[in-house]
Amino acid sequence: MGELIVIRHGQTEWSLTGRHAGRTDVPLTPAGEASARALAPRLAERRPVAVLSSPLGRALRTAELAGLTGVRPDPDLLEWDYGGYEGLTAEQIDELRPGWDLWRDGVTHPGETLDQVAARTDAVLARIRPLLAHGDVAVVAHGHLARILAARWLGLPPITAGHLGHPHPGTLGILGTEHGKPVLTAWNLP
Repeated sequence: MGELIVIRHGQTEWSLTGRHAGRTDVPLTPAGEASARALAPRLAERRPVAVLSSPLGRALRTAELAGLTGVRPDPDLLEWDYGGYEGLTAEQIDELRPGWDLWRDGVTHPGETLDQVAARTDAVLARIRPLLAHGDVAVVAHGHLARILAARWLGLPPITAGHLGHPHPGTLGILGTEHGKPVLTAWNLP
């Protein structure tokens, strides 16, 4: 049985400054491109049987630079729609809503709820699980979505994603199984 390789796109200006980039298509920085290229040798060893990606340019470019081929854009891998918090930092949001916590409090209308994002990751996992019988599958996505995807892989409620470390740009995580149970094998690998 293969493993699910979860790749966070490379650095962007917004990830560098802590701005929430849900649906805004922010390009990779030169450092983001370099970290994506640096993933290529590790991913070449794995030879995924399928590659799915967020349709946003920063994810697709990361996949390309990491040497992944046959990439299928999947809108269910888009980052959380932050609504009115798009482009703001956590500090700026905290000024508007003192004590704000994304995982507990969510975002403003017209953004998505945590449960809506989890439903999208559940749909992705339902499509991926049969493919794992043939080998590894790679997913190129975004920070918060990757955390929710990992929590749902583990069979945990989506709110527990807040207990996983935020994946650094241009890193990967490995989701696998051990004795038939889903496990988090690795996280934040450069």
